[in-house]
Amino acid sequence: QVQLKESGPGVVKPSQTLSLTCSVSGSSITTSYYYWSWIRQSTEKGLQWIGYINYSGGTGYNLSLKSRSSISRDTSKNEFSLQLTSVTADDTAVYYCARGTVKGRRRKGDFSWGGEGFLSDLCF
Repeated sequence: QVQLKESGPGVVKPSQTLSLTCSVSGSSITTSYYYWSWIRQSTEKGLQWIGYINYSGGTGYNLSLKSRSSISRDTSKNEFSLQLTSVTADDTAVYYCARGTVKGRRRKGDFSWGGEGFLSDLCF
């Protein structure tokens, strides 16, 4: 059974970069057909898919966040990471990493979820 665990800073200041890492166990991030996604949930916007990195290293992003988002991976550690630049109060959310099997599926039930998510607060 796949297990995913998010980690990163709990507080990020406006205009800074939010960096999160997802550690994966029970499944290799290079296994064919899997898409490893970042998703966030906030009271204001609900569930929002950010982007994915797939088994071969290809990436895809939500168009509304594409200019500020970058997803990368470290296959030696079986981890993948998110960088979200120029954060604002609108980026305050719980961030989740997830494994999906079909590109573009963005509803909660379509993913294998990890952990409890990671709440990122902005410090003003």
